[in-house]
Formats: sequence, C-alpha cells, structure tokens
Amino acid sequence: MTHDSERRKVTVVGAGTMGVGAAHAFAVAGEDVLLLDKDQQALDRALELIDANVGMYGMLQPELAVDDPRRVLDRITVGTDLGAAAASDWLIENVTENHAVKKEVLSFLDQVCAPEVPIGVNTSAIPISVLGSYTSRPERVVGVHLMNPVPLKRLVEVIPGPLTSEATVATMRARLNNVGKDTVVVNDSPGFVTNRIAMLMVNEAVHLVAEGVSDPAGIDRLMRGCLGHQMGPLETADLIGLDTVLFSLEVLATHRDEEKFVPSALLREYVESGRLGRKSGSGFYSYAP
Repeated sequence: MTHDSERRKVTVVGAGTMGVGAAHAFAVAGEDVLLLDKDQQALDRALELIDANVGMYGMLQPELAVDDPRRVLDRITVGTDLGAAAASDWLIENVTENHAVKKEVLSFLDQVCAPEVPIGVNTSAIPISVLGSYTSRPERVVGVHLMNPVPLKRLVEVIPGPLTSEATVATMRARLNNVGKDTVVVNDSPGFVTNRIAMLMVNEAVHLVAEGVSDPAGIDRLMRGCLGHQMGPLETADLIGLDTVLFSLEVLATHRDEEKFVPSALLREYVESGRLGRKSGSGFYSYAP
C-alpha cells in the first residue's frame, strides 16, 4: 500500500461502474484521487456508492477495512472539467466502450497531460494499438484491464500496445503495485486473455437460455458448483452490463472474424429493450429494490 510520503495524484476518468471501483480502491490505498465525468449526477452517485461500499468491502476483505470511512472520501475530488487531469501523476481512462467516445477523451487527455504521464486505458476488448493511435504518445499508453468489483479484485491484466515502451509498462505496474494490485502482462489482442475467454462463455450461456436448455439460475449454479466459479456467466454479464458484453463481442467478431464471437440474438434483444443488467434494474435477473 502507498505510504503518505509516496502518495501521488491519480486521475480516474469516467464515473461508471469501473471508474467508481477504481477511485474507491485507489483512495483506500492512500492515493489522492481525482474522479472526472461530464455528468455531475454520476459523480454524486459515485460518492454515495463509495461511502456505502467502504464498510461492506472492509467486512468482506479485512485488509480493506478503514478506521474512518470519511478519510477515504476525503481523498477523492470530483469534477466535470476534463482539463483538471493536467495535474495528474498517472491516469486511468474508464469511459464507455465506444470508439468515438474513447477517441475524443483520449485525444483531449493527450493534449492536457504532461508528456511523461502514463495513460492507462481500461477497455473490455478494444486493442491497445487502436486506443494508442488516438494520441500522439502511443509509447505512454498501456492497457489496464481492471476487474469488477475493483476493490475486491487484486489481479490486473496489463496490456502493452505494439508501441508502448517498456518504461511505461514498468511504471504502470509499479503504480498498481503501490495500491495493492498484482499484475499479469499479456500481449495486445482483442479481448486480451480474460475477456476473449469470458465473453465466449457468456455468449454460450445466453445461447443456452435462448434454446431453453436451462434458465439463468440453473446455468450459473452449475458453473459455480461444478467448476468452482465465484460467479456464474450470466450473473457476471449482469454485473458488467449487457451493453458492454454486446459491444465486446462485436469488437471480437470484427477483429477476429470468427463466427463464434457473433453475439446471441437474445443478448442483442435484451440490450435493445433496455435490459442492461444491474445498472438498469433487470437483465438475466431482476434487481428491483
């Protein structure tokens, strides 16, 4: 964990599920966090979630327990001005899985951040070579695939693009280690390792639902009980967001040109009808309060 003398200012861009988790995890580890999003309501909600989750996560993992939850929130500053990222020592971009949005955000960050600042990009499937091309510093852009929920998941998939420098990889791994994360470095490929495998599993599980082979609860119970998964594939999909799953499969299908990645029609139907998982209140399960 980071000691006070080693505290750095990390900027987290995007206050969605992953951005909230990253801000939470980094603040618990002692970092000064700047959480940025264009939507003030999303930022307000982020602080509410972090406040609620600090105690709960501390019970689940004792090493995350804090004496005073207010100290965690005191380390987090929120804002809607992306230009504030100029004060960053390091940065993680977590905006929505959309090429146009990521290009706009990364191009702007490239202009305002100091040349030496490493830019971590958190994406489910988009190749880092593509995201790095949106900047004038591809050697300083590296994939940082955080796992959800970020505070509880110690391992991070780190993906250098073809132009990412070894120094950038080393720096990012050191920063992540300072906030209590371990890393595995893999080569750049759509979906990397985790999502190339996980998205196939989710897609096949959706096919099983569509074919009437089993209901979601049965599929997830079998995967947990028989294969030892902490969460079943459809529970995981609802947690990630079915829109993100759909986009990830579309990216894989496009870049890999393999039929096995073509999204299930049922998955597309759910997304088009607004059933996006936990964040919308319903997906393969209902999350009504």
